[in-house]
Amino acid sequence: MKLLSLLQEISLHPKNAEELKGLIRKLAIKGIFSNSSDDWKKIPLIELGDWAIGTGFPLVEQGLQGQEILFAKVSDMNLIGNEKHILTTNNSISYDTAKRIRAKIHGIGTVIFPKIGGAIATNKRRVIKKPTIIDNNCLGITPNDNTSVDWLLLVLASIDFTEYQSGTSVPSLSQKIIGEIEVTQPPLEEQKAIVEVVNALFKEVEALEELTKERISLKEDFVTSALRRLTETDNTTQEWNYLKQHFSSFFTEKKNITSLRETILQLAVQGKLTAKWREKNPSVENASELLKRIEAEKQQLIAEKKIRREKAFPRIKDDEKEFNSPNGWMWCRFQQIFDIRDGTHDSPKDSSETNSYPLITSKNFKEGNIDFDSARRISEADYLKVIYRSKVHTGDILFSMIGGNIGNQVEVGDYTEFAIKNVALFKHYNSDTIAKGFLSLFSKFIAMSLQSHAAGGAQPFVSLKFFRNLVLGLPPLKEQQAIVEKVNSLMSLCDELEQQIDNSQTQIEQLMQSCLKEVFEQ
Repeated sequence: MKLLSLLQEISLHPKNAEELKGLIRKLAIKGIFSNSSDDWKKIPLIELGDWAIGTGFPLVEQGLQGQEILFAKVSDMNLIGNEKHILTTNNSISYDTAKRIRAKIHGIGTVIFPKIGGAIATNKRRVIKKPTIIDNNCLGITPNDNTSVDWLLLVLASIDFTEYQSGTSVPSLSQKIIGEIEVTQPPLEEQKAIVEVVNALFKEVEALEELTKERISLKEDFVTSALRRLTETDNTTQEWNYLKQHFSSFFTEKKNITSLRETILQLAVQGKLTAKWREKNPSVENASELLKRIEAEKQQLIAEKKIRREKAFPRIKDDEKEFNSPNGWMWCRFQQIFDIRDGTHDSPKDSSETNSYPLITSKNFKEGNIDFDSARRISEADYLKVIYRSKVHTGDILFSMIGGNIGNQVEVGDYTEFAIKNVALFKHYNSDTIAKGFLSLFSKFIAMSLQSHAAGGAQPFVSLKFFRNLVLGLPPLKEQQAIVEKVNSLMSLCDELEQQIDNSQTQIEQLMQSCLKEVFEQ
């Protein structure tokens, strides 16, 4: 058996603890923890006890507390966290009320579970510890004299009822169908002995899980401290080399790697990743010259009536400069070096015409790409109206500016025959004046802290004015290229670290499957 090996591995992956408990349950009802299975019987599930049927609960009776009889709903199963007992509920009634509404009162030891809706998939099983009425979205079984409560709970917890549910929009369980599920029943004393073994193993899993949580917390503290030093120090190379020594030990959780990615972006836009590069390239053209070329290109586009003349930008104040910019850099407003627009805010009608066009919103952003298959189609006339103000080109950035997915973004690929709605559009005035990938890098940096700038409560929103007035340090063109190369290299390292985590997780899952296969082939 590989169970002990699996218990050791779980200390590295606490999210697998519940899966491991599920495996232990399967082993238990298979008889692996028993010395003998000669007297075991295979019987329908319902023969372990009697049905506990739910009751409708009049609204006028709800909200009362302190009465003799608990009234349990599916939501009450969440009141006790990871424990197994129903000890309290949000409603209770008196015996007189129970008699008047003809409610069935279920005794101590009944195991209840959801029988309708998405709650079936939560796999909640709870044991009644006081006289309780259950509502008609619940079902339960009261064990008979030959079945211990804990064995019944163990059996029910090992069954995935979603495999037996019917219905799609509102799934439900049939008492007849789940009552006929074949289960095992050892003698009563053997049931109790097996439950003791299971409980002991559960305690070991929980202890390992708690130990892992403590280790993860310590790792997160170390990572947070190390990354903070990395952003605050002038000697980035020294701190980075120190951090690299601990990659394999401390970057074993994706949350920490996400923090590492964010720190890399912050160091990039502050010029800290290219300090050595500047030492080796002291004669690079100042960014002020680059800014002059961008301004000249903008004036040419204005003369050609491709863009509108913009108002003078407000002077950049010292308190807007969030770091000491390196020599050769220039402080700029975002709109000074990139063209910031947005898509239509109208709602063009869907079109089934042959020459229709996709209308892309942030809902069509999928894993860094545009999912054209899920997009609405609009007529050519509506498409031409939209692109008159917001024509997209390869290399542009589409940036979600409203709703729960605010900050999501995609870089436009080769296909550009589509319109956009309710997303910001970041464009180059001339792609030759800005290094390829620098716009994408900076827009990702914007997304890191965007939520704190969003306004609107339940429906957060960031305006074009906000984007246009963002302040950034503009590096010289050649240094932009060096920054993009450095970031791409470091992000590849992050990809490798995440792959190592995925591989480790896969190994755990394979080990679990191996255990299951070994058990059920014996």
